[in-house]
Amino acid sequence: METIIQEIHVERQRKPEWLKARVPGGENYSRLKTLIDKSRLHTVCEEARCPNMGECWNSGTATFMILGDVCTRSCGFCAVKTGRPEFLDKDEPRRVGEAVEIMKLRHAVITSVNRDELFDGGAQLFADTIREIRSRVPACRIEVLIPDFVGSEQALNIVLDAQPDILNHNTETVPRLYKTVRPQAHYNRSLELLFRAKQKGFLTKSGLMLGLGETIDEVIDTMSDLREVECDILTIGQYLQPTQSHLPVERYVRPEEFAMLKQRWDSGTSSRVRSCAVRTTPLNKCNFFIIRRTNGNSNTEERIKRCKGISLERYGIIQRKVDRPLSANASHPPL
Repeated sequence: METIIQEIHVERQRKPEWLKARVPGGENYSRLKTLIDKSRLHTVCEEARCPNMGECWNSGTATFMILGDVCTRSCGFCAVKTGRPEFLDKDEPRRVGEAVEIMKLRHAVITSVNRDELFDGGAQLFADTIREIRSRVPACRIEVLIPDFVGSEQALNIVLDAQPDILNHNTETVPRLYKTVRPQAHYNRSLELLFRAKQKGFLTKSGLMLGLGETIDEVIDTMSDLREVECDILTIGQYLQPTQSHLPVERYVRPEEFAMLKQRWDSGTSSRVRSCAVRTTPLNKCNFFIIRRTNGNSNTEERIKRCKGISLERYGIIQRKVDRPLSANASHPPL
């Protein structure tokens, strides 16, 4: 019997010109890289192979990943390794705080792997890290990008009690793709988390990736859901495949499509004047379509004052009126 072996070559899509970035470098970048390694810290910038790492580190922003570097979930887009973590490093908050102080950061983002095996999902370590940074660098803005804590309101409150400036939880993709993109997560659970934080007066933020097979109509519907839970900040960026074993890029979204989504977001927001900051470079995970809303909440107003420099320094504040009223008084997210 003759055996025929056929080689199959799967050609990966080439990145378009607008997605090409400079290799991280420079004296400040090298200094910070040495510090991160010496402190035995993990950054999302490195773990997720972010193309913006050099730009962020050189501008006084960094994202630290706490709770180790092994995740209990297996999201199809993420470069972080999956497995069962062996221990909980309770010294991480001190080391992160020390690094933020030495790096003289103006804006620190704290995120983590999922630790579903822990009774609080790692919420207490988030709180300890926030307090450590605040004690060392009071002027530093602190943003936390948290997991869903398997829906635990108690775990969420542990983080909120530490008073972060921004509460970030990424929706990541449209509901239809969750089984493929985020198999252990639930779309409604993510919306509910954002709504709970907003009800307590926190600035809330979420992010979406494009290029995983979603339709524009699905993206617009997801944006509408985020408005319904009164999300203050929305980032939309291009999905980039970390390795060939991860989900492929279905398509590269053109800059004009990001601009169209920004226009749709504006046209669907409240008729009151809001501070808006816009950055729509598809390369960035931070394609910012930012809407800030206070609804008369003094705590939220105070956090906006503290965080306004983000927009002024990087994006430029503009004021604009938009048309359709938003159902901002909803008592519960659209579950």
